[in-house]
Amino acid sequence: MLPHDSPHAHAHDSTHRHALAEGDAAVPSPEQIERSLDIADEYCQARGERLTPIRRKVLGLLLASGRATKAYALLDQMRDMHPGSAPPTVYRALDFLLSANLIHRIETINAFSVCHDLTHCQHGILMVCQDCGRVEELHEPKLRKTLIAQVKQSGYRLSGEEIELKGLCPDCQARAEGKPAKRGKESHSDTTDAQSA
Repeated sequence: MLPHDSPHAHAHDSTHRHALAEGDAAVPSPEQIERSLDIADEYCQARGERLTPIRRKVLGLLLASGRATKAYALLDQMRDMHPGSAPPTVYRALDFLLSANLIHRIETINAFSVCHDLTHCQHGILMVCQDCGRVEELHEPKLRKTLIAQVKQSGYRLSGEEIELKGLCPDCQARAEGKPAKRGKESHSDTTDAQSA
């Protein structure tokens, strides 16, 4: 979920975990969130764009959630802080964050998630947990290229840049089987963000 020390310099792992910030923490600390927001702000400035206070707040809420979050859950959180917040405010912020490649739109669950690399959002294959909203990014260019070639060969055309695979994350599988979660008890402390609205 949080960017690497340098937004573009770090070599990619094959799998990136949105729900993990550093170590086994399910939700990043306020300091990690601030650092990520500062990196996103610098990234936007370098592109000649502004991470306005509202955009920054929406991105901060997504960072803090640690999982994919629906727009109306974000709106509810915004209204808790700013009672007059309206849906267009949140949707405009989300549109900007998408166009700046800071977040993913997760079509299969109609939610939004921060890109693991934050300023280098080009993974193309997303694994989405249907239960909790956890999202993992696969950085497998050869696999993606092969899948796209197969899609074209079948006569289909992809409707977006990213490929989403849906299923159950290891924690939700363990919970369904009555076993302890693989990342610890806090990994699913709040599953309502991905399921509400």
